Amino acid sequence: MMFSGGVGSWAAAKRVAETHGTDDLVLLFADTLIEDKDLYRFLPEAAANVGGELVRIAEGRTPWEVFKDERLIGNTWADPCSKILKRKFIRRWITDRYDPTDVVVYLGIDWTESHRLDRARPYWEPWQIEAPLCDEPYLDKQDVLKWLNEQGIETPRLYKLGMPHNNCGGACVKAGKAQWKRLLEVLPDVYQDWETKEQEMRDYLGKDVAILRDRRNGATKPETLKTWRERLQGSDQLTLDESLDWGGCGCAVD
Repeated sequence: MMFSGGVGSWAAAKRVAETHGTDDLVLLFADTLIEDKDLYRFLPEAAANVGGELVRIAEGRTPWEVFKDERLIGNTWADPCSKILKRKFIRRWITDRYDPTDVVVYLGIDWTESHRLDRARPYWEPWQIEAPLCDEPYLDKQDVLKWLNEQGIETPRLYKLGMPHNNCGGACVKAGKAQWKRLLEVLPDVYQDWETKEQEMRDYLGKDVAILRDRRNGATKPETLKTWRERLQGSDQLTLDESLDWGGCGCAVD
């Protein structure tokens, strides 16, 4: 079971445990080394509630170290961080230990993201992939959070702060502008750290590259986190697309 630290993976693991028991259940957490501090409180509590064995693995680099090594800043279209620190690393870890005929890989994808499950299946072949939250009864995020609290587990703080996921400290290269706006509002120190590291990468590469895109006036160009922050703190009017663009974190999908 991919145990990312999000409430979706907890709920999916609960369904697996209820259906198949926990004797052979491995809750696998791949640490990017930039996670929110409260995730490390949540993980063991959630794992103890599910049952099974919590296993933490780490490739050893942060996303920013991967970007430097790959000479590429992650963005909506390219995610070397999740590719290297999650998908490839997890697949190698599983392949080194298990036979595909003996293991089912469970993902925390829910019914609103069923297209991600369809995209994940070819990548994970020959492993059998299942996503219990894509099955009835269907639950939305609020249903899962209510279930979590009924089990006596405190909601991870990133959700309390209005973030859509509990990974990478609240940031993500696949996040949309609305999520970065929220991050600046609730965790300005995290935003500033990413802004600084993005500029360091721009200087290192000597290129006009950025995580975000400016699509105003019918043209598309890189938009740095610094520029986005200055627009948010200034008098610029946001476009409707920018206000609604939350993006999406999809580390299990190639």
